Amino acid sequence: MGFKRENYEFSFEFFPPKNDEGEKRLQEAVHELKPLNPAYCSVTFGAGGSTRERTFDTVDWIQKEAGLEAVPHLSCIGSRKEDIREILQRYQDSGVKRVIALRGDIPEDEEAFKEGGFRYANELVEFIKSDFPSFEVVVGAYPEFHPEAPDPVTDMENFVRKVKAGADVATTQYFFTNLSYYKFVDDVQKMGVDIPIKVGLMPITNFKQIDRFSQMCGADIPAWIRKRMEHFGDDTESQKELGIDIATRQAEDLLAQGIPGIHFYTLNKAEATKRIWQNLGL
Repeated sequence: MGFKRENYEFSFEFFPPKNDEGEKRLQEAVHELKPLNPAYCSVTFGAGGSTRERTFDTVDWIQKEAGLEAVPHLSCIGSRKEDIREILQRYQDSGVKRVIALRGDIPEDEEAFKEGGFRYANELVEFIKSDFPSFEVVVGAYPEFHPEAPDPVTDMENFVRKVKAGADVATTQYFFTNLSYYKFVDDVQKMGVDIPIKVGLMPITNFKQIDRFSQMCGADIPAWIRKRMEHFGDDTESQKELGIDIATRQAEDLLAQGIPGIHFYTLNKAEATKRIWQNLGL
């Protein structure tokens, strides 16, 4: 099945490498995926110290060396407004045009809630739009609801709050049941949301790893997928083949329904994304 590229926005997510080997793997993945001409490459956020610098370095490398648009993640909880302003100014000066605004993980230490800081993503969105209006702001969405949300309605209200604060686009957490996305979009549109909601797609290439991620972020792995993956035991090659097939079929259905685009969670590897891309006829 073929889909017209121009009808959708495609983007890829990477994380900052922790060592030289990781840096080599990241750069190889970016170069392999560059011919697919993504709208942008997002880079996940390290909250402090050397981790934060790695985010800056990765964003810089993607823009200057790889020649692609880089979109940094920015999580705000536990940060002072002055810190966030400094980061945003640094990104603006280096030519970054959009950022992904997130709350981030709640720190164990209550003192991390700095005076004059942020507690929620909508506060960060409002701050960016007030002080750095040139940035396009992307926010997260949880079709299967945030694991810390007390109930689905509260979570959707929190999402609407981010949109009303000035978000331009949303990208979802990954999911494996498309109906959860369709229902979520339908419900929040009834609540006044009119921004595009892109789909985050995570092909399962290593089931134990994705199972661990899913427990943390609240993504549901349907029983039929779990049973098939567990049947393969430690045979990650068979898991990857099945995962690519599942992700392809999932994406076919989503694109046929007219979603605005797909954000591929690459885990700094190119193969799965490239093969899904080819399967879709893009």
